[in-house]
This record gives sequence, C-alpha cells and structure tokens, in this order.
Amino acid sequence: MAKWPIGVFTSIDAGLGVKLEVAHELGIPTIQLHAPAKETRTAENAEAFLQKLGELGIELTCVFGGFEGESYADIPTVVNTVGLVPADTRAARTQEMKEIADFAKLLRCDTVALHLGFIPHDTNDPLYAEVLDVTRDVLDHCKANGQNLHLETGQESAEGLLQFIQDTGRDNLFVNFDPANMILYGTGEPIDALKKIGNYVRSIHCKDGTWADKPGEEWGQEVPLGEGDVGMENYIQTLNELGYTGPLTIEREIPQEPERQKAEIHHAVSLLNEIKAKLA
Repeated sequence: MAKWPIGVFTSIDAGLGVKLEVAHELGIPTIQLHAPAKETRTAENAEAFLQKLGELGIELTCVFGGFEGESYADIPTVVNTVGLVPADTRAARTQEMKEIADFAKLLRCDTVALHLGFIPHDTNDPLYAEVLDVTRDVLDHCKANGQNLHLETGQESAEGLLQFIQDTGRDNLFVNFDPANMILYGTGEPIDALKKIGNYVRSIHCKDGTWADKPGEEWGQEVPLGEGDVGMENYIQTLNELGYTGPLTIEREIPQEPERQKAEIHHAVSLLNEIKAKLA
C-alpha cells in the first residue's frame, strides 16, 4: 500500500458511512466498513462483498462494530448507551463484537474497531476492572482470528486511554485516532493527544470539529474537513513525524443528507491530496 491512501468510512445497511458506490465514484481506494446488520453477516454476503470490492479496486482496511441502542444524542446519553461499558447490554454486545470479528475474518480483514464507551477515569472504580475484563475477552477472540482491535478515541483523555491499553496486558490493542472526537467530547487538544498516544495509532479518521462553549459538558460541532479546530495540515504533519503511513480515512456523519455528504467528502479528498502533495 502506498503512503497515506485516501479512505472513507462506509456502510452497507447500517451506520453513518457512505455507500460503497460513492467511494468508487470519488475514486477513493480504501474503506473502513461499519459492520452490517446481524442478519446480513453471512458467509455468502461476505464473499459477494469481497467480489464487489475486487471489481471496484477498493481495499477494506477495518471493520467497525456498532450496536443497536447506541445513541450519540448528548454526552450523558453516550455514557449510558455506547459500547461495552453499559452493564445491561454488555454481555450481548460482547458476543456480537466477537461475531463481528468473525465476519471481518470472512472479509479477510485483520483489523476490527469500536467505540468502547466511557471508561471510568478512576482506575480503582470496580467498573474499570469490569471493562478491562470484557475488553480482554474480545481481544483474545480477535487474537485467535489473527486480528488487532482498535479503540476509537474521544471518550477518554490520551493519558486515560494509554493507561487502559497498558492495563489490558494484551499486544493486539491499538488506537483508531479521531482528532475531531477529542474536540467534540472535550477530552483534550487533538495534536497533543496524538503525540502522547502515537505509538499505538494504527488507523485514523480525518474529521473536523469546533469546541463547545462548555467542553466535556456539551457537544462540540462536527464541521466539514478544514473548517474546524483540528488543523488538518498540522494533523497530517504530526502523523508523518510519528511514522504513520496508513490510510487517511474520511468520516463525515450526515447520512440523512447524502448529496451534501458526498460533496463534503469530495472536498475532503481534494484537501487531503493538497496536504499530501505539500508534505511529500
């Protein structure tokens, strides 16, 4: 794979990503895939999807897990509904995440990812140990599949995420770094966070956002790439300094406005290609 191929977050029948046809139309060579709905995660569908990727000349780099009942309406709702942290849904979602990893294996993909949820900041909190245990369980399942697991940034500070990764005691846990999420959740200045956690960054999102008036209490605002507070050129330059050469995967979460989503992703491709040319 060439250095920094452009990517885009895609979806078949679930999630916030664009359709595969949009990626092809925009000439984007790599994708991350939001795991499709349970009933469509079959061997036959996996084979058909792989054939389609081959025909379109697109490479799948990561399969993202997501779960029914998750809501990003506001920060307290995220705490209560997202990932493997909420106790009521933990067992079922852990099993589903393993099934998603198995589906990714059928897609010949060695990387799966998810939003783990809000890990307690206090490592002495009993919930912290519970989340560690369930994460190790998923990691061991992925390891048996020859896969790494990537945690998406956002809900924790860089220091908190580093501590958690080290505490798992596993060697197949890494980071999908999303700079905008650090801003949207108010958990840290993204470039500083990237430098702190860079050794674990194996995949990234290119997404932009602006700070809330009360960071950490209210949502920031997601905006088109280049129009927010991340600083895209600084972001890519920092990735370069850290030795990251993988896909630059665009994520733009406005599926209810497909034409606008497509236009903004097209703009993002142009912006990233300009930055790549400048830094090459």
